[in-house]
Amino acid sequence: MPEQDLLAVKREKLDQLVKAGRDPFKITKYDVTHHSKEIKDGFESLEGKDVRVAGRMMFKRKMGKASFCNVQDREGRIQVYVARDSIGEEPYEEFKKILEVGDLIGVEGKVFRTQTGEISIHAEVITLLSKSLQNLPEKFHGLTDTDIRYRQRYVDLIMNEEVKDTFIKRSKIISSIRKYLDGEGFMEVETPMLVANAGGAAARPFNTHFNALDEDLKLRISLELYLKRLIVGGLERVYEIGRVFRNEGLDTRHNPEFTLMELYQAYTDYNGMMDLTENMFRHVAQEVLGTTTFKYGDIELDFGKPFERITMIDAVKKYSGVDFDEVADTEAAKKLADERDIHYEPYHQKGDIINLFFEEYVEEHLVQPTFVMDHPVEISPLTKRKPDRPDLVERFELFINTWEMCNAYSELNDPIDQRERFAAQDAAAAAGDEEANHTDEDFLNALEIGMPPTGGIGYGIDRLTMLLTNSPAIRDVLLFPTLKSVPNQ
Repeated sequence: MPEQDLLAVKREKLDQLVKAGRDPFKITKYDVTHHSKEIKDGFESLEGKDVRVAGRMMFKRKMGKASFCNVQDREGRIQVYVARDSIGEEPYEEFKKILEVGDLIGVEGKVFRTQTGEISIHAEVITLLSKSLQNLPEKFHGLTDTDIRYRQRYVDLIMNEEVKDTFIKRSKIISSIRKYLDGEGFMEVETPMLVANAGGAAARPFNTHFNALDEDLKLRISLELYLKRLIVGGLERVYEIGRVFRNEGLDTRHNPEFTLMELYQAYTDYNGMMDLTENMFRHVAQEVLGTTTFKYGDIELDFGKPFERITMIDAVKKYSGVDFDEVADTEAAKKLADERDIHYEPYHQKGDIINLFFEEYVEEHLVQPTFVMDHPVEISPLTKRKPDRPDLVERFELFINTWEMCNAYSELNDPIDQRERFAAQDAAAAAGDEEANHTDEDFLNALEIGMPPTGGIGYGIDRLTMLLTNSPAIRDVLLFPTLKSVPNQ
């Protein structure tokens, strides 16, 4: 039967119910006593007892005086045995003729095991709770078109159990992070998403306009500058898990809005942040996966071993053969880049060239958890300089599976130095760098009030979720990823 005819039949069945005074959409509640997994796990104590479950009918097999269906709830599926003598002749006819795969039903009955050994419910009452007016994807092939999966995540969750499992794990990841940080004395806070100055990261912001004040505003690209204000205010240990927005491209690891977690701890430095990160990642893997050793694709990752630590300059030397400690200045660095066909912008300095070499030669080798430390000051405008190397800063990035997983600093708390670096960022912006920071006078005022020595870090929650759920793309761990609009939708 053509698709449109099938949909028309569904509406006709709904009309029959409405005319009979039994409109399912007028039902406001259904008291659920158990879920599918709970019944299966607790069969010994529940056998022969009454239960009430609710969910979506995903399968139906009609026979003479007895039929079968299954119900899918948040925990899985359970079989339902529907016999005419148990539910009554009229309800049984309705079950056979009106109820369809996709409908939401409530089932009341007794728990039993069939002759084939399957734990089931012997239905005594079946209640139609909501009539599905669309067809679910064909049952044997499921929903495989990725574009439809992302656009209709609600159908994806119904049809693909592994998708639901991914998002359950995502929730557990965030919950375990909160649990760990709360246990370490951190306080969760919320800071503005609409800001006048989108700083704290190198990224192009989204711009908007606030009509009430007739002011242009931006969507935040980072959580950093407001959280640091709270450190100035004496809160000492703060974190936030929230959406940030960057007006950049789409690929397997980037979405314009994504979930970032940043935390700041007074009276520690980037070494303290490394210790916290390593311990937290190990804790999260154990809590969510039950192990610290797991696979991403064909690669086995081990969070149980101590994470490697290497400086950026040593890493570049190891994989490119170039020792930038022996490179005199920006001119010499650019000459080396020209020799290696590494593109750079006219405003780039030696530190920027080091970073370009790192991206070209090093990142692809960083599979097991590795802290890359001591970045050039030119690419770290908010970071404290190393006392013995003012051209470098106390910063690290954690790489796993070649991905940058987090970015951390010994935070710059010198307002004079910070003003100079903001000025350099303003100059870079004037020279055409659309990702440069801009001077934030209120933040500078906060630093002049006085900020203690502080360690800070930002984590990409989506990438961590990809890693722990073996997901190939960021869209697979975002319930509703950003997609190009479809006309007339």
